[in-house]
Amino acid sequence: MKRIKIIEDDEAIRTELKTLLMTNGYQPVEDGECELILMDVNLPGESGFTLCRKLRQTSDTPVIFLTARDTPEDELLAFGVGGDDFIRKPYNSAVLLARIGRILKSSAPEALTVRGLTLDMPGMKVSFGGRSAELTKNEARILWCLMQKELCTRDELIEDLWTNGMYVDGNTLYVNIARLREKLGMIGASELIRTVRGVGYRL
Repeated sequence: MKRIKIIEDDEAIRTELKTLLMTNGYQPVEDGECELILMDVNLPGESGFTLCRKLRQTSDTPVIFLTARDTPEDELLAFGVGGDDFIRKPYNSAVLLARIGRILKSSAPEALTVRGLTLDMPGMKVSFGGRSAELTKNEARILWCLMQKELCTRDELIEDLWTNGMYVDGNTLYVNIARLREKLGMIGASELIRTVRGVGYRL
């Protein structure tokens, strides 16, 4: 589950954002590591622009400014200090979620290696022990989810596929898992995906 940090001093908006994120499969946090930051500009103490400028000295975590400030100068400054997007309040929830999804997708690493298994997402290829196999988009996305979390419920996998524009139901998921296992078997990794009865699948 992607962690999104909320830096917002308005308690009502902060609560609203937390609810929106949680109901759409994200984990809202106010401190610690995260994959993306939602940041207001008008904050007590240092402004969001100043915080982002300091953040860029040590981190490339994506930042979306979510602010009531709406001048072209504000927007230019937001990008100038290292922001990745600029959304004006009051925001549209669907647009905000789309912007979050786009940025998280573009900032995701291109390859992932777990237990000797390497998944090349752009090339949609999986490798193990010097052997490789081509994957479909669905198979690659399912494997990516399993490699990130190791244990995924059926609902989580289906929701992730839907979020990324691949429309599947329970039967389609089962077929894709079966084909993925077959391809992993061809490269000597047939035992890496296990079924957890009543839950989902484990890497």
